[in-house]
Amino acid sequence: QVYLVESGGGLVQAGGSLRLSCAASGRTFGSYSMGWFRQAPGKEREFIGAIRWSGGNTYYTDSVKGRFTISRDIDESTVYLQMNSLRPEDTAVYYCAAKDGIANMSDRRGYGYWGQGTQVTVSS
Repeated sequence: QVYLVESGGGLVQAGGSLRLSCAASGRTFGSYSMGWFRQAPGKEREFIGAIRWSGGNTYYTDSVKGRFTISRDIDESTVYLQMNSLRPEDTAVYYCAAKDGIANMSDRRGYGYWGQGTQVTVSS
C-alpha cells in the first residue's frame, strides 16, 4: 500500500508563491511516477505535471510551464510542487498521486494512489 499526504496549501495573493509537499510512504518508489493534479469547483480533475522517481524527469501541462516546478527528495520520500506567479485561475484543490510505471503520466486513470488534497486559493 502507498500512502500520500499533501501539505502546504493556503491563501495567497495573485503573483505570489506556494510550495506544496507530498510525503510518500509504504514502499520504495524506484519505478514510480508521481503526479500532481488539481480540481476546481465544477471542473474535472486536471493534470498539472509529473516526475519520474528514478531519474527525476519532469513533465508539465502547458498552462503551468515556467511557473510551476516539481521536484523530489529521495531521502525524505517527498515530492514538491513549487508554484510561482500564481493566478486566480490556479485556485483549486491540489492532489498528488502515484503510479507504478512511466507511461501516460498525464492520464489520471492510471494513478492508483491519491492523497487527500490540499486547498490552494489565489485572490485577485
